[in-house]
Amino acid sequence: MKVEKLVEIIGSDFYTGVPDSQLKALCNYLMAEYGIDPKHHIIAANEGNCTALAAGYHLATGKIPVVYMQNSGEGNVINPVASLLNDKVYAIPCVFIVGWRGEPGVHDEPQHIYQGEVTLKLLEDMDITYFVISKETTEYELAAVMEDFRTILALGKQVAFVVRKGILEYHGNVKYINSNCMTREEIIKQVVRFTSDDLIVSTTGKASRELFEIREVRGEGHEKDFLTVGSMGHASSIALGIAVQKPDKKIWIIDGDGAALMHMGAMAVIGANAPQNIVHIVINNGSHETVGGMPTVAGKIDFVTIAKGCGYPSAVSVDNFEDLDAELEAAKLRQELSLIEVKCSIGARVDLGRPTTSPRENKRNFIDYLK
Repeated sequence: MKVEKLVEIIGSDFYTGVPDSQLKALCNYLMAEYGIDPKHHIIAANEGNCTALAAGYHLATGKIPVVYMQNSGEGNVINPVASLLNDKVYAIPCVFIVGWRGEPGVHDEPQHIYQGEVTLKLLEDMDITYFVISKETTEYELAAVMEDFRTILALGKQVAFVVRKGILEYHGNVKYINSNCMTREEIIKQVVRFTSDDLIVSTTGKASRELFEIREVRGEGHEKDFLTVGSMGHASSIALGIAVQKPDKKIWIIDGDGAALMHMGAMAVIGANAPQNIVHIVINNGSHETVGGMPTVAGKIDFVTIAKGCGYPSAVSVDNFEDLDAELEAAKLRQELSLIEVKCSIGARVDLGRPTTSPRENKRNFIDYLK
């Protein structure tokens, strides 16, 4: 189905969301049509953020907003849906478009399997009426469903279109680039060079995939690395939980800008506790590159100032390998909480693989190494 038709049928002029690879056609269409225009399209920090933005739009205009997200974001919307949008509270209507990763019977990565199983049930539990868009769905059927949805929306309730894999099409050409020269994989290679026997907690997406392959190429095991394959935005909190219990171990966090933004409150908690054994590396390419390259707001904010404001004693930003190596060496020797923002280009190898060990194996090996 052409994404233009879906947008036409829904009939809204305001979209906010967190990009998803299964909704790439919609994301690219919105970027081509609106770019980042706060009156029509906002890429938010997390899905709860989107839901509150949508509520504000409805309060200001009386019109129906649309929130798009991967189904992994359902957990982030439960609170604002249940305590803000719900018809027993403010009765704020909203259309959700949900990419269905891990749909039962469709092969996907481990972090999506259980989420895929409970996707529809969570919508039911939140009293959100849904319709699953499949390859068999016709434009006529979709339009009829939307008419039914309008009756539900008029009652101050919420509805959702759940999109199966490979359904939406968009043939426009949208490119996501920046002017940075360092690639994420080369940055992670440099980090690995300096960490030796230290621990690494890496964020979800391609960063963890690249770390895994770097260890393979180096002929090393993976027991020193915790690969946070899901739970976007929580790698730094996992690292803090390890660091305070293992003060004799140096913990390196490999984070992304989108992940750091998603739950930025974690930086405040880390800074307030100021563990001396954490080095927090934020690889900033200003994009949700793992799911297609759509922009984050990280190109417009100052991570160094934010980190210092949160209590990080040391925080720097680098944009070349010479400075990166110098800062990695200094952080290795420094006995205090440190942050290194690394400006990064957008893109990855087309043949980038995925970890060949399971999350449970990763956990067991990591725990054994800590012992």
